Amino acid sequence: MNETNHSQVTEFVLLGLSSSKELQPVLFLIFSLLYLAILLGNFLIILTVTSDSRLHTPMYFLLANLSFIDICVASFATPKMIADLLVERKTISFDACLAQIFFVHLFTGSEMVILVSMAYDRYVAICKPLHYMTIMSRRVCIILVLIPWSVGFIHTTSQLAFTVNLPFCGPNQVDSFFCDLPLVTKLACRDTYVISLLIVADSGFLSLSSFLLLVVSYTVILITVRSHSSASMAKARSTLTAHITVVILFFGPCIFIYVWPFSGYSVDKVLAVFYTIFTPILNPVIYTLRNKEMKAAMSKLKSRYLKPGQVSVVIRNALFLQSK
Repeated sequence: MNETNHSQVTEFVLLGLSSSKELQPVLFLIFSLLYLAILLGNFLIILTVTSDSRLHTPMYFLLANLSFIDICVASFATPKMIADLLVERKTISFDACLAQIFFVHLFTGSEMVILVSMAYDRYVAICKPLHYMTIMSRRVCIILVLIPWSVGFIHTTSQLAFTVNLPFCGPNQVDSFFCDLPLVTKLACRDTYVISLLIVADSGFLSLSSFLLLVVSYTVILITVRSHSSASMAKARSTLTAHITVVILFFGPCIFIYVWPFSGYSVDKVLAVFYTIFTPILNPVIYTLRNKEMKAAMSKLKSRYLKPGQVSVVIRNALFLQSK
């Protein structure tokens, strides 16, 4: 009898974004286009940075890594969410659910810390410009990328440790479009109050500590900039605006979900969509629209690979091969 009551759940049912059958085809089209835009936008930044020697600097190296993490953040759950919009019963296996939990905390934890790395880069560039290239050596840049992945791995391992041994024997409906850890732990066949507190404390500590480090860093940078000429101040403000905007857009939803105790399921869904889809799509826009060097490098890339008449020649050749 005890074994029957504690039989292992083999799959979870994801309730998704909406139960409306009429709305799901519309959501499928919207999120398919958004996901395609995320991939194209972030891959374009990576390609631009790697192909233009003028962008082989610490700032753009970190930006390319941020774009890679953004692709990962958008890809751990979005493709399945899009596919689930076409089916009536949205299920995910127990192991796949644990994998989603692992990857969401790995990627979001890494993104939090790489934003801190980017803030440190801007601090050195603006506050210690004469020593910038000495301090931001190749070795330091690699360390500033490895630290976020290491912190993300430690964070997700600690989060998964709370869940992997929980008994799941009854309800298996997750009111989200992916296996969000706080929602999954509530389905366990035991009291999870203490575990839920530990999960919130773990995620909240990483979110708040990273956010506070960023606030302190950018405050010091802005205070330093005030003592310089208006021209350098305007240039620094232009760069900092993009960084600070990305920080607010990413940390706002994360802190709200894991620190604010009164958020409901519907609010969590909206915020989850925001940091898994809208933040990765906004990052390329924010960093490229206000950056003259990136725009110039992209124009150069476009002229190199998309010369006038080149596209029409490719299409003509493809049609000719098909006709043969």
